Amino acid sequence: MRPTAAPGSRIVVPLGRKLVTGYIVNLRENLYPGTSLQESDIKDAKEILDVIPLVTSELLELTRWVAEYYVAPWGEVIKAALPPGISPTMEQVLAITAKGRGEVSKALSGSTPTTRERLLQMVSESEEVSLRTALDLIGSAQATKAARELERDGLLEIMQRPGREFVKAKYQRRVRLINPGDQALDNEGRKFTDAQLRVVTVLKDQASLALPQLLTAAKVSFSSIQTLQKRKVVDVFEERVRRDPFGDVKFEITEDYRLTRDQERVLAELDQPLRGRTYAAFLLHGVTGSGKTEVYIRAMRVALELGRSALMLVPEIALTPVFSRRLRMHFGDRVAIFHSSLSRGERFDEWTRVTNGEARIVIGTRSAVFAPIRDLGLVIVDEEHESTYRQQDSPNYNGRDTAIVRAQKESAVVILGSATPSLESFHNASTGKYGYLELPNRLGNRPMAVAEIIDMRAVFDRYQKPRVFSDELLEAIEQAHHKGEQSIILLNRRGYSSFVLCRSCGESIQCPNCDVTLTYHRSERVIICHYCNHREAAPSKCPTCDGKYIYYVGEGTEQIEEKLKNLFPTLRIARIDRDTTSRRRLFEKSLLDFSAGRIDMLVGTQILAKGHDFPNVTLVGVVSVDAGLGLPDFRAAERTFQLLTQVAGRAGRGDRAGKVLIQTYHPYHYALKHAGAQDYAGFYQEEIRHRQNHTYPPFVALASLLVHGADLVRVRSDAVELRKELDRANAERTARVLGPAPAPLARLKGEFRVQLLIKCRNRHQLRKIIDDALKALNERKVNLRSINVEIDPVSIM
Repeated sequence: MRPTAAPGSRIVVPLGRKLVTGYIVNLRENLYPGTSLQESDIKDAKEILDVIPLVTSELLELTRWVAEYYVAPWGEVIKAALPPGISPTMEQVLAITAKGRGEVSKALSGSTPTTRERLLQMVSESEEVSLRTALDLIGSAQATKAARELERDGLLEIMQRPGREFVKAKYQRRVRLINPGDQALDNEGRKFTDAQLRVVTVLKDQASLALPQLLTAAKVSFSSIQTLQKRKVVDVFEERVRRDPFGDVKFEITEDYRLTRDQERVLAELDQPLRGRTYAAFLLHGVTGSGKTEVYIRAMRVALELGRSALMLVPEIALTPVFSRRLRMHFGDRVAIFHSSLSRGERFDEWTRVTNGEARIVIGTRSAVFAPIRDLGLVIVDEEHESTYRQQDSPNYNGRDTAIVRAQKESAVVILGSATPSLESFHNASTGKYGYLELPNRLGNRPMAVAEIIDMRAVFDRYQKPRVFSDELLEAIEQAHHKGEQSIILLNRRGYSSFVLCRSCGESIQCPNCDVTLTYHRSERVIICHYCNHREAAPSKCPTCDGKYIYYVGEGTEQIEEKLKNLFPTLRIARIDRDTTSRRRLFEKSLLDFSAGRIDMLVGTQILAKGHDFPNVTLVGVVSVDAGLGLPDFRAAERTFQLLTQVAGRAGRGDRAGKVLIQTYHPYHYALKHAGAQDYAGFYQEEIRHRQNHTYPPFVALASLLVHGADLVRVRSDAVELRKELDRANAERTARVLGPAPAPLARLKGEFRVQLLIKCRNRHQLRKIIDDALKALNERKVNLRSINVEIDPVSIM
């Protein structure tokens, strides 16, 4: 079937001297009225790649909204919505001409061939060679120039075509008997050899077997299969193979448990809009351990019964294995998984299953909001308060807010679930924009964990030096272990030491690309920047003064794990942080082993605070949260409260009571006080007053404009010009513009950063001011690529 131009299809088009992959977003018979273009200015497309449009009409509409709302290029948004590697990159290919073939013999006559002659000879031997391969083999900086000269002289032709490295469906060769049954002779009466007979015997009771499996089982070579194929005894065919993220793991369907009255009440309120196929947004505010996940599952079941689909977003890859396994137990192969730790092949196959309607439930991290689900009936955003739903690189979209918009566009019900809702979401529920659903009690009426704040100032006075662990925490760990109970220790700082200090000159080792110190990772003996990933060997002497007295300051999860192993040698301890989550299988194994009781203690960062259900955990120890409280960000207190409340919720979820110990040098801070009491309402009332007094969200719309670049003088100059244009666009003073000022991280990834903030009570007016200012700068030839616009930033760092 020949592809035809249709919205959503990928297309290969010329852009200058290159061919690039683009997307058809609309079709027009005529040029836009008033345009200066002529039809002769329009180039023909080279190729349409899709018979059936890859991007659905729903996704085209959603990505367009994202592009317009978050001031992002539409093409970037569409690319972010598709599985990585699905669109081929274009590569340059060298092909020899008839004239060039005649020149090859002349080129060989010289004693030492030039770069030009070597390139011509290489292409003549292979008919076609990609330019990249030619450059790698020749290894000459002049090779590109030589290729252009050969093209100019008519000896080579430089073409462009889709590269071969994009992801595709995987197929497997399989073998089956054409005529199963008792066979000692083939169709023509000839006897089988012993090897052939073994093949027939192995296949006799099988519908088909994978070729490698058959060769192993029958102990034969492929030649035996080929002979049987020629004699029409067996059929060798290709079958598409699904790359399942779970591999060969089999799941048994899970029985439902009896719902609590609170869960039944919540589901009753969800039932009407689900069955009415109307958009409705709800905030599900349930304390930790109240059974929010079971509500999600029952609501999904209603959506499936109505012939509709469901989407569930989780904030971290860490939660995906937990939830996806549970969903598989309930819904089998109707569940598809989307997150960045899957291989490209796995993501492509899951995408295809959703597109074909084989999978009707999707679970994944923020990018799963773009999954090609048809007839979407239910959207769930679990832990909706998490900042990880925000994409930090372009396009800077918020997965939670995009999910709400998608639900609205597709007449679906959206549930925002959290034990510690974001202030914006709770404010929306308080003002009636969202429905408010509450699960105020834990399952089985289990009590919330008892929290105790430990004043580390008193610990310092007691020992006259800093201590990592208080006596109270060490004693609680010992008691929990003695009772056969498990514990979780939280420190939201990975690595071994926070920074490296020279005792001779007092200098700390800074990242060469960012205004931050390098973190020491002892397991690899390297110091690493956690922002740009710059790494270098751990120093044996000071790079500034050559001093030998290198001092490692501050603790990270790696050091906490080591100290606890030394203090409690009989404890089986594992670490969970971003360093371990990058090794997907190891990370999943640690969680499963802890759940099964094969690990006594988990040490980790905030990843441990989210959504996990470990019934035997009775102790949570928080080593320190003081660094988070001190950040220059208006959300610092909110994030600290959420982190502490969430991690405290990991304790006491089984039959035994839970205990939480929070070590801090700021014991009277209101965020810690309310987190210790598990008092969301009290924290909200105090924090919302601060937000209103200082005019921060949810009382205003906020935008961050970040001017960045390698030249500090140019960055400052552009920031000043941006401020001038913003002031012109804000002539009526409907908004408040702050800055320009150095960003809290004034240099990052080799670029200087200057920040401006805009606050406005009218979101439409905010966007108009920004759009007018950027348009004016563009007309003055200011490089807009050096300006990052972030609408509704979750952090102003």
